[in-house]
Amino acid sequence: MFFAVSALYFTRGVGLSAATVGIGLTIAGAVGVLASYVGGRLSERYGADRLQQWTLAANGASLLAYALADNVVSFILIAACVSATRGLQSTAQVTLLARWYVGPERVTVRARLRVVMNVFIGGGSLLAGLALMVDTTSAYRLTVVLVGAVTMLGTAPLIGLRKRVEGLAERMEAANTAATSADGRSPLRDRTYVASTVLNAILAIQFGLTSVAIPLWVADHTDAPTVLVSALLLVNTAYVALFQVRASRGAQTLRTAGQSVRRAGLFLLIACLLFATAGYLGAVAATVVLLLAALAASAAETQGEAGGWTMAFELADPARAGAYQGLSQTGYAVAQMFSPAVVTTSAIDHGTPGWIALGLVFATTGTATALLANHAAERSLERV
Repeated sequence: MFFAVSALYFTRGVGLSAATVGIGLTIAGAVGVLASYVGGRLSERYGADRLQQWTLAANGASLLAYALADNVVSFILIAACVSATRGLQSTAQVTLLARWYVGPERVTVRARLRVVMNVFIGGGSLLAGLALMVDTTSAYRLTVVLVGAVTMLGTAPLIGLRKRVEGLAERMEAANTAATSADGRSPLRDRTYVASTVLNAILAIQFGLTSVAIPLWVADHTDAPTVLVSALLLVNTAYVALFQVRASRGAQTLRTAGQSVRRAGLFLLIACLLFATAGYLGAVAATVVLLLAALAASAAETQGEAGGWTMAFELADPARAGAYQGLSQTGYAVAQMFSPAVVTTSAIDHGTPGWIALGLVFATTGTATALLANHAAERSLERV
């Protein structure tokens, strides 16, 4: 629901310009970057499962506060809280997966979690379609309130998790003790891991297309109906739900992970070219082209995420799971910080040249990631 209406709520409900929204979310994202990294340390100290529960509740409360935003200052403050709690929560979740599962199973489980999430995003997109059809500030504000309330309800299954899952408490405590006493290398000194994180962050700018660029582009730069925004999100969530697990099965080694990310970059180039083309067409033709673009972007998402997850897990030092996954999630947070500004100042402000530039950046990043993955795989074989 939030993906579909947030950009329009901020511009039409709160009364901010698209550039102001992009800059404000970038500022808030800086807080999320720090929180994502700190989340790894906090997971090692207090337990990833506990941190996930606390920060998810705080994230829901922060989302609720968006309904009270009425100027630039309040918008940025609330966005900073949303970004910080989201960064902490996402790091805690990935750290929990890194400790509880092993080998390719980690990527498969993460893919299944993403499928579940996207099924519910699909339902949320349908509900958001009602707000888009009404197209009023009150409808958008009500949607934001529902988003915050449902997010807070998500903490319910996490309550008492250690007591319900056999062995979870013991494994979490053992992992925390090992992490705090380990002499493992710092992820910041691991050049391969840092390079992988940077490349993954650049590719993750693609999520700014979904949350910011596509709603604004469809509504203000094409002849397609605004309600199509909800349909495009539905296409994305359905595609991810159907093909994310399959994509993860094809990216379970460093080499295949790199190949998967390279394909993602090429798919994103195709998607950007199609989005640009839609701006020159009539309503019907633009709708068809936008749907094709959404399919290409969705294929890129499944391939890129599967490859990125494998590299984040396989290149990490198991003894410092929290610290390494904290750095990995910091990369995502950096992407979330910069992506609104990047997509608005490129594709939205400059149209076709901006879309082409974005596509070329994605394609180049995918190729560079594949080269890095191959190099890391060769080094692993040499050590064996």
